Amino acid sequence: MLDLDLLCIGASSFDLTMAVPYHPTPDEKMGADSLFACGGGPAANAAVTATRLGGTAAYAGYLGRDSFGELHLAELKADQVVTDFISRGDLPTPLSVVLVKPGGERALINYRVAQPLPASALDLSGLRAKVMLFDGHEPELSLAALAQAKAHGSQTVLDAGSVHRGTLALAAQVDYLVCSERFALDFTGEGEPTQALNKLAAHHPAVVITCGAEGLIWRTASGQGRLPAFAVDAVDTTGAGDAFHGAFALCVAQGRAWEETLKFSSAVAALCCTKIGARAALPYRDEVRNFLANTPPD
Repeated sequence: MLDLDLLCIGASSFDLTMAVPYHPTPDEKMGADSLFACGGGPAANAAVTATRLGGTAAYAGYLGRDSFGELHLAELKADQVVTDFISRGDLPTPLSVVLVKPGGERALINYRVAQPLPASALDLSGLRAKVMLFDGHEPELSLAALAQAKAHGSQTVLDAGSVHRGTLALAAQVDYLVCSERFALDFTGEGEPTQALNKLAAHHPAVVITCGAEGLIWRTASGQGRLPAFAVDAVDTTGAGDAFHGAFALCVAQGRAWEETLKFSSAVAALCCTKIGARAALPYRDEVRNFLANTPPD
């Protein structure tokens, strides 16, 4: 049996990130100031985050047998992510093109041909993770793993970035619903995050809503609160949410206290915004320790 801190199930991609002075207008041609090419995707980035922070993690999802898939697989291995549970196929690796403006604002276009993997695509019976993290992009595989998590006593976390089939199927079944403000408002129909939090918390044991530069709000059975974001000079916000979720799930696996978990995860996300290219910006454990020692929340 392979014992790990974290199993991350969901999307991977290969990212082409271009730094631009502004987002182009219709029919406009423009040159990029720089280009960064690296692996990406919510679940894959979360797995890398966990290993860079000193944990053990596996990624389960799809990569094509094309050059982008080979490059991404090599990156995951270099970061000590367990890659035994990746399904390879002849359909292309999902590709994302990211345009990043000064100040960190970005536009992202994703191209994916491969359909979600069936529940039987991967055999996870030889793996036991303290925490399973889902991003909802592999719904059938995630639901099968969720049943295994309940049987093994694993904790479960959902990275709910938007409302879609996968997040709808998983949201009510996980131990920790960690969602974006966009998901919270769209899912509940509320117009304000605090109202959405109250509605979500009526049906979920632990809810965190991340609100970008505004920080986060949370509610559990033992209380509720708000944590401001750390003030950083944002260069590229791509991957910040992935980093937060990977750090959060690892903290759960390590049994950290709740408020320490939120503060640590927020610091990881903030650091991810200080470099261009999501994968390159995912911080290492010592970077986070130094940041927390010298940077108070905003």
